[in-house]
Amino acid sequence: MQRAYPRKPIIALVGRPNVGKSTLFNTLSRSRHSIVSDMPGLTRDRNYGDADLGGIACRIIDTGGMLREEESEIDFRVDSQARQAVEEADIVVFVVDGREGLTAVDEKIAHELRCTQKPVLLAVNKADFADPDIILADFYVLGMANILAIAAEHRRNINKLGDMIAQMLSALPEEQFINQNDSDAQNINEGIQLAVLGRPNAGKSTLLNRLLGEDRLVASPVAGTTRDAVMIPYVDNEGTPFTLIDTAGIRRKARVHDKVEKFSIVKALEAVERANVVILMLDAHEGVAEQDAHLLGEITRRGRGLIIAVNKWDHLDEETREAVKLQFERKLHFVDYAEVFYISALHGSNIRNLLPAVKRVYESALAEISTNKLTEALQLAYRRHQPPLVNGHAIKLQYAHQGGRNPPHIIIHGSRTTNVPASYTQYLSKFFRRHFDLHGTPIRISYRDKHNPYGNKDK
Repeated sequence: MQRAYPRKPIIALVGRPNVGKSTLFNTLSRSRHSIVSDMPGLTRDRNYGDADLGGIACRIIDTGGMLREEESEIDFRVDSQARQAVEEADIVVFVVDGREGLTAVDEKIAHELRCTQKPVLLAVNKADFADPDIILADFYVLGMANILAIAAEHRRNINKLGDMIAQMLSALPEEQFINQNDSDAQNINEGIQLAVLGRPNAGKSTLLNRLLGEDRLVASPVAGTTRDAVMIPYVDNEGTPFTLIDTAGIRRKARVHDKVEKFSIVKALEAVERANVVILMLDAHEGVAEQDAHLLGEITRRGRGLIIAVNKWDHLDEETREAVKLQFERKLHFVDYAEVFYISALHGSNIRNLLPAVKRVYESALAEISTNKLTEALQLAYRRHQPPLVNGHAIKLQYAHQGGRNPPHIIIHGSRTTNVPASYTQYLSKFFRRHFDLHGTPIRISYRDKHNPYGNKDK
């Protein structure tokens, strides 16, 4: 009989760069959450996903490469992220490259893993070019009891890997899965999906680290530090679940030449599609650039709730702040429904107001409004301001009902509605937003003409 676990067991995938951890992560989670490339060191942050391993629902963690040779500041932080994943894990899958054979770095990582006293499964990846027994022979010197030759890209021995992990889990004490501080063990499909978007080096990772209260993401002044869309489950002090999505900085297409960066941008836009609410990070020192306007267009086109966070506000004097505010108001008039916050992600200024605002926007985006209330609001708006005449005939708007949520979609019925000008639709959108106290969400309005039974008859 399969043991029932109070929480999802956590499986960390670790190893040196470019051994196939992200490929294995995608294979186990049956997803493409992690970007895969031949370029070493692509993964930098911990990335979480769900997987069924040997019939057990597990949480798996993809990590960046450990013990990098460059020893740059970013490498140090990536290494730290991997070590945190090991500490968090119930079982560690140590991934090595069967084609390259055993390396000195592998030996160092194996030594460190033994010191943690965590259960370790040695997965010898890329073992599809020769007899597995011959490939494994090189790695027996590490003295690990659980060892398996796999080929993640071709799913070779993946089911067997899951079965071995399930067996190792069954040997762990029950208490290990109870009352553990496991903020990342929430289901990533639950709660408010919050994506943070912006140009490179706008402060996205720094903001999320500040919200989480830990250095959960690799943050650096170097533009392009974040390359993947990283999903982080989080529960706030009020018990509200979130999935926080950090994304790669998005530049203009003309400046994007690297294949990995292009795919990073695709992942970022996919995050917008997934999100309920988007925080767009802007740099107070750089103002609103053409690319910021493009991102806003992508967000509004998808109908997502929007919060604009103007970062690095603490370095500006009062006169400059007023000038910047005027510029932002002028250039962002087409998203006047968005809530705007002037913050410092680095120092925490005005950060505490962001998540309550996200909740308001989320509730507004998913608001359900009755037909009676919508019709009453429509008639009130119509009495206050009527649309212009069409060839001497009045446009009549009779009743309204809700056609969808996220964003709210209002369908208005009447006569001659095909002639309603865009300016009047904007008026109605603003009116509905004020009338129903909706925050940070666009409103989509469509029209249905009343059928004229005599309109197509011959005279």
